[in-house]
Amino acid sequence: MHTVAVLSLKGGVGKTTVALGLASAALRRGSRTLVADLDPQGNATATLNPPVTTASLTAVLDTPRDAVIADALAPSSWGPDLDVLVSSEDLELLNEPGPGSRRLDNLARALDALRAQPQSDRPYEVAILDCPPSLGRLTRSALLAADTALLVTEPTMYAVSGAERAFEAIEGIRRGPNPRLQSAGVLVNRMRPRSHEHNYRVDELRETFGRSVMPTAIPDRLAIQQAQGACLPIHEWKSPGAHEIGLTFNMVLAKVLRSSRAGRHRLPGEADDPGAETGSA
Repeated sequence: MHTVAVLSLKGGVGKTTVALGLASAALRRGSRTLVADLDPQGNATATLNPPVTTASLTAVLDTPRDAVIADALAPSSWGPDLDVLVSSEDLELLNEPGPGSRRLDNLARALDALRAQPQSDRPYEVAILDCPPSLGRLTRSALLAADTALLVTEPTMYAVSGAERAFEAIEGIRRGPNPRLQSAGVLVNRMRPRSHEHNYRVDELRETFGRSVMPTAIPDRLAIQQAQGACLPIHEWKSPGAHEIGLTFNMVLAKVLRSSRAGRHRLPGEADDPGAETGSA
């Protein structure tokens, strides 16, 4: 199971949109997928529209036992190949800043439990962790559990400083408790190619981070909001804009999966490839 943490340091940049776009792309390629909604706002949970559960990720992060995980895990409305570990508002109580917490590695324990006891004949191949827009304990627990970290930003004047802090956090986790963690880089969301300001800010990001900035940006398209409002994967929304977005997310997912082939959670059938990317592009 390849586990990717999708993070940002600022709300409203479309982080959950990216997490759901990756989930849609994973479904399109036939991968059984898990979304863990660590954001107390619960937007991913709302869009995936699971049935009501008797527990949430709050309980899992407190007690990562099989029975608790089962109570927080639900099928999504997107189809039988996508499940969700649901969010709740009280997750915010676990997000206070600070490096130490007895719960910090409990998400990794829960994912290990799911990996050891798959919920069907087909194990999860991709797990997407939708983090809150901060570097609090919830995001750090996701980085501790992940193979790959994907940073989402908008082309704004705050993008560089936010990316710098995020990379520092990723590197701190990689040098410490999770040495397999790799960065897939910076993904620019809501890009308007005709905007001088947006192009200027992307150039600024590339001057600072070089090839860590993905060459593929997510364009600003109404189809994303339309698909989310209908609780549908972007790949199932029928419009030219949705088709463009879907192809873009396919490329981003391929890049994310390549970024950590040296990690312990390869997709079935992947072989060691000495020429594969093992870090940021």
